[in-house]
Amino acid sequence: MTRALIVVDVQNDFTEGGALGVVGGDALAGRISAFLRRHADEYDLIVGSRDWHDGDGDNGGHFAGAAGPDFTTTWPVHCVAGTPGADYHPDLDTAPIDVHVMKGQGEPAYSAFEGTTDTGQDLADVLFDRQVHEIAIVGIATDHCVRATAQDGLRAGLDVVVLRDLVVGVDPERSATALAEIANAGGHVDVSDMDEGIARPGGAQL
Repeated sequence: MTRALIVVDVQNDFTEGGALGVVGGDALAGRISAFLRRHADEYDLIVGSRDWHDGDGDNGGHFAGAAGPDFTTTWPVHCVAGTPGADYHPDLDTAPIDVHVMKGQGEPAYSAFEGTTDTGQDLADVLFDRQVHEIAIVGIATDHCVRATAQDGLRAGLDVVVLRDLVVGVDPERSATALAEIANAGGHVDVSDMDEGIARPGGAQL
């Protein structure tokens, strides 16, 4: 079975000090890099996704106007293309990433499957071309973009695994609900070996 790892939105604006910083994001970047040092060669493809919003306009209502963000469908300005906030976190080792996809270019976007490569290919086509059947997901944020990416992966008929110790969320309760939703939809929620020091097979269903 061909396997891919998707690293979701480990960007400066989603980590401490960023426009939408998530607590634990800095540490997560380092943990994912350590995981990649151990396991990158176990994946046939590694994908990195990033929010990559237009600097002009509200990106289809994604950026809040004068009324301010509701933090559900409207947000502060973040991850504007070409700005430091849109860069990968400096502690994330991007060398193992084979394919980069950018999402939210002028419109709201959460799932990595809404992203495209520099050549305009969407993620589903990238995975199809590589004959990927299983995806493992890590990154930010559990209750938003990780959740949406897992849901789209399941809709695409892929075997989906979320490594719960390699994701961080905005809200603990919503993050727990998101993981439960993924499991109930047929996905898998597992843990990596980063704390145990023992490799575990991906896919123990929660």
